[in-house]
Amino acid sequence: MTDIEIAQQVTLKPIGEIADKLSISHDDLELYGKYKAKLPLSLIDHDKVAKAKLVLVSAISPTPAGEGKTTVSIGLSEGLNRIGKKTTVVLREPSLGPVFGIKGGATGGGYSQVLPMEDINLHFTGDFNAVEKAHNLLAALIDNNLQSKKRNLGIDPRTVTWKRVMDMNDRALRFAVIGLGGKTNGVPRETGFDITAASEIMAILCLSKDFADLKLRLGNILVGFTFEGKAVYARDLHAEGAMTALLKDAVKPNLVQTIEGNPAIIHGGPFANIAQGTNTIIATKMGLSLSDYVVTEAGFGFDLGGEKFLDIKCGYAGLKPSALVLVATIRALRYHGGVPVKEVNNPNVDAVKRGIVNLEKHVENALQFNVNPVVALNFFTTDTEEEIAVVREFCQAKGIDFAVANVWGKGGEGSEELAHKVAAIADSREATLTPTYDWNSKVEDKIEAICKKIYGAGSISYSAKAKSTIKTINELGLDKLPICIAKTQKSLSDKPELIGAPNGFEVTVREIEIAAGAGFIVPIMGDMMRMPGLPETPAAELIDIDLDGKISGLF
Repeated sequence: MTDIEIAQQVTLKPIGEIADKLSISHDDLELYGKYKAKLPLSLIDHDKVAKAKLVLVSAISPTPAGEGKTTVSIGLSEGLNRIGKKTTVVLREPSLGPVFGIKGGATGGGYSQVLPMEDINLHFTGDFNAVEKAHNLLAALIDNNLQSKKRNLGIDPRTVTWKRVMDMNDRALRFAVIGLGGKTNGVPRETGFDITAASEIMAILCLSKDFADLKLRLGNILVGFTFEGKAVYARDLHAEGAMTALLKDAVKPNLVQTIEGNPAIIHGGPFANIAQGTNTIIATKMGLSLSDYVVTEAGFGFDLGGEKFLDIKCGYAGLKPSALVLVATIRALRYHGGVPVKEVNNPNVDAVKRGIVNLEKHVENALQFNVNPVVALNFFTTDTEEEIAVVREFCQAKGIDFAVANVWGKGGEGSEELAHKVAAIADSREATLTPTYDWNSKVEDKIEAICKKIYGAGSISYSAKAKSTIKTINELGLDKLPICIAKTQKSLSDKPELIGAPNGFEVTVREIEIAAGAGFIVPIMGDMMRMPGLPETPAAELIDIDLDGKISGLF
C-alpha cells in the first residue's frame, strides 16, 4: 500500500486521548477539529526540560529523495514507547513546495507516520500561512515607507533585501520588478519571492524562547540601509507589533499522533540548506516538559541540520542531546560510491564499500561534538544482506553502535533494537556538548572552523561582496552571532558533484546575508536558491480528491 493508504486505514484516537498520555488537561487544548490541537506555552516546565533526554536524529549526505530521517525519528519514538520509555517525537511542519514538488510530504512513511497525514502535509493549523502573512506585511510596510512623503525613513531601495514569500515552488517569481504603473503604485525596484520556509520569520519562530523573545527578534530584522548608510530595522517601521499579532497562534506547538497512537508535536519548518533546519525551541522544550524522552530531527545531512542544531539551536536554547542517531541508507552509500541517482536502487556491494567514506566523515563530525552516535540503517526492500554487512562491519571496526531500522515496513516493532541502544546511551552518561566554534570569535574564524572541521575543506575564499558584508557586520556589532552556512545538501563541499568524503577542497563564500532577527549570519556558498522550481512531473499532478473528500496521491 502507499503511505496515504496506510494512513487512511488507521482509526485515529481523539486528540484528548493523546493529551492524556502526556497528562495534559483537556482545558489546555486549543482544538483544531478532532485530531489536532495547539498547546499553550504555559505547559513548558524548565525543571523537567533539564531532566528529560533529548535524542537528535541526523543523517549522512542524502540523495535527492532524502534518506528518511523523519521516518526513522517517528519509528524510533514508537520503539522507545514500546520498551517502556515515555517518548514524544517533535518534528518540523511540511512545506507545500516539496509536497507538490519532488520530495513529497514530510510526515514519515509506511508504518512510521504522524497523523492525520493529509492535514499535516497541507494547511495543518495555519502556521505557514501566518508566517507568510507576517513576512509580507513587513514587505508592504517597507514599500509603503518608500512611497511616503511625511514618514519616509530615507531607505535606499537598492539596499532592501526583504523579498516576499509564498509556500509554493514557483521559479517564475524568483526575480520580479514591482512598483510599475506610475507614482501611485509605489517606487519601481527589483525584488522577488522566496519560499515561505526560507523566510527569516520562520527561522525566528523556531529560535524564539517565548512570546516576548519572538517580538524582540521580529523588531531586529534588518531590512536595508538609508542613503546615508544607516541600518534600518523592522522596529524602525513599527512593524513588530502587528507581525507578532499575526503569529499569536503560530507560536504555539501542535499536538498530533503517530500511527501507533503515541504523541507527536509538530511545529515550525525552516529548510536546513539555507536556515537551521529544525523545529522550534518552544516545541522541543514542550516535549521535554511532557515526556521523559524526546526524539527530534535536523534536516539534510549532519553537516547541515546536525551542525546547526548543535551550534545554533542548542546555543540559544541551552540544550544538550543525550544521544545522536545517524541515519544511513544503502541507496545513499551506493550513490556516494559513484552510482548514478537513477541506479541507486540496484544492489552494488562494491559501491557501498566505496561510499562508506561519507558515513565515516559524518561519524567523525558527530564525535567532534563529544556526542556518541548510533548508526541506524533505514531499511529498504532493495537492500541486500551483503551490503548491510558492509555497514555493520564498518561500525564494529569503529566501535559505533549499529542497528537496522525497518520502521517503514514494521513501525515501532522494526526499531526496538535501535530503541534499546539509544536508550542505553542516553541513560548511561551525562549529556555533553563541544561546539564547533566560540560565538565570540571573528566571523572569518567561525566560518573557517565549520568549513575545515565539518566539511573537510582545505581553504576558504571570499568574494569582494562577502568581504564588504563582513565589514558591515563588524560595524553593526553583529559579529558575535553564530554562523548558518547556506550550501548544497548533496555534498560535504559546496559543489554538488563532489560525492563521498572530499578533502582539502576550496570553498567560496559568494555573499553573506545578515539575519539579525533570527540571530545568525548566513554565508552563502554556491548557487543557492530560496525559491525552488517544480520538476518536470510535479507530485501535484498525482494528488486528487473524490466527491466524499477523500484525498489520494499524497506521499
